[in-house]
Amino acid sequence: MNRPVVLITGASQGIGAEIAKAFAREVPNVRLALLARSRRNLAKVARDCAAYGAEAVAFPADVSREAEVDRAAKAVARRFGPADVLINNAGNFAGAPFVKTKVALFDQQIAVNLRSAFLVTQAFLPAMLRRKRGDVFFMSSIAGLEAYPNSAGYCAAKFGVTGLAKVLRAETKGTGIRVCCVYPGATWSPSWSGSGAKPGRMMPAEDIAHAFLDIWRLGRRTVVEEIVLRPERGDL
Repeated sequence: MNRPVVLITGASQGIGAEIAKAFAREVPNVRLALLARSRRNLAKVARDCAAYGAEAVAFPADVSREAEVDRAAKAVARRFGPADVLINNAGNFAGAPFVKTKVALFDQQIAVNLRSAFLVTQAFLPAMLRRKRGDVFFMSSIAGLEAYPNSAGYCAAKFGVTGLAKVLRAETKGTGIRVCCVYPGATWSPSWSGSGAKPGRMMPAEDIAHAFLDIWRLGRRTVVEEIVLRPERGDL
């Protein structure tokens, strides 16, 4: 673990980018595998992380697609070897009233928020099991614990992420694998731009990033299975 390999999906902006930079700043010799669809944004995040001394490499991929996950997993293995930390952060939100939610929108929300986490974890978990060590994080949401109107696809996907994390934790107890599911409330990121939402009422993405880092830093005998993070006002 002198040069841990940390793989982050959805690393091109928002919380994912801040997680990458937090590990780059605070973990000496960390090696970062950054996955997302945007090649240009990933390259910028990789440069930012390299400025802190990390070895950061962009692996552009749509992690909701099995073939692209397989290709990226092989590329990561060739460059870095097995991952020590997997952070399933990829996701997005698109809302509509239940009766107006098109099947295509519903399927898209399931794919990007839930299917991606399943595919990526399946790709990188076997090496962790063989080594009897690893950390797997799932980015759920408050919407994975509570129902929100106009969010059928998103809530279904995030409730699914919650279930996926619980199943994996149940299956990996005693194997050296730690599984944590993170439930953030409203967090400021570029996806909120133009929405009219006020950044000051939300949590900064940097705080969510530090939660991941601090949980990973705990001793190996301790597992944070779930953590809920909400804005101080509690109304988002």
